[in-house]
Amino acid sequence: MKIAILTAAVVLAAPTFALAKDKCADAKDQATMNQCFGAEFQKSDKKLNELYKQIEARLKDDADTKKLLVQAQRDWGKFRDAECSFQTAGAAGGSMMPMLIAQCMDGLTQSRVKGFEGYLKCQEGDMSCPVPAAN
Repeated sequence: MKIAILTAAVVLAAPTFALAKDKCADAKDQATMNQCFGAEFQKSDKKLNELYKQIEARLKDDADTKKLLVQAQRDWGKFRDAECSFQTAGAAGGSMMPMLIAQCMDGLTQSRVKGFEGYLKCQEGDMSCPVPAAN
């Protein structure tokens, strides 16, 4: 059962692995791979935080929507952490677990970045977008 879960986690993380594998290709041991994939996640997380601040700034005159953004981001962070714990359960306690968690978190964070980038490209008058267009 653990092998099936680990296999599923690796397969689900494959798109992220493909993106980072070139950058981490020279890693010779698991500790180095863990560190490399962790660094890739940190880059994505930094980008997410930058975009979040831009969205917050655009919502400065709309306290209610800004409050919804804050709550959504908190909930999304909890989801990301729980999803990655679930996806990597088969590797619990193993030396690959930090790498798999970093890959999972990086993939979900990159998806969130794309969503935030979309919010920042909203057109004036687009009622389906919660973020006002740039002035």
